[in-house]
Amino acid sequence: MTKTTTRRVLLYFCSLTAVLSYAVAQEKDVGNHKCSSTTLMFEQLSTQLTEAAQCAENITSQWSDNQTAVVINSLKTLTVILQKHQETACQAVDPNHCPAAVAQSEGGLVCVTINNRRYCKPMCNEGYDFAFLRTSRLYENCGADTKFNWTTQYIGGNRLAVCNKSSRPIAGAKTAYFLKDQDCLTTKSYDDQVFKIIQQFINELKSKGIEGETKYTCLVCG
Repeated sequence: MTKTTTRRVLLYFCSLTAVLSYAVAQEKDVGNHKCSSTTLMFEQLSTQLTEAAQCAENITSQWSDNQTAVVINSLKTLTVILQKHQETACQAVDPNHCPAAVAQSEGGLVCVTINNRRYCKPMCNEGYDFAFLRTSRLYENCGADTKFNWTTQYIGGNRLAVCNKSSRPIAGAKTAYFLKDQDCLTTKSYDDQVFKIIQQFINELKSKGIEGETKYTCLVCG
């Protein structure tokens, strides 16, 4: 890497750190200041993070421990903020008496409401498998006849599944796993992939005689 390139990339990472710090500050000041034209834009942050991931290996060896810690701390704080926001996704749905299902780590839930009943299909990322056998248990549901509780294999709470590290995914149906190199968050980054997974689940429900108007479709990652 030339000196010019090194300086350019280092300058870029300085600006990235500033952007991340600004995002954190915006979160802390959200109750005190109205949004303005200087508010961090999604496109700006998304582009810088993508570029950072692509070139980080080329320059991180030149960073001091302090510089590395600054970036890690900013990313960690931003991740907490984003995860908190993501947890609110797909909660205000019908039937509103059903509690929000908890998406398992290393996977996610694809959910839909049909005929005032909520259906959620647990899915595991590549390299993970369900803790319990689910080959004939494609989804869990919540409605009036379940007293607005989730039909789950776990006692208490709203956790529908657990994905454990595994070299052979055999506990679930073939469609209950995200594709190779496309974990839940990667899949959720592309609207067309989310649509395919949701539509696949709707078709699976239809094959079981569950039909009607579909509402509040979503993919929630753990």
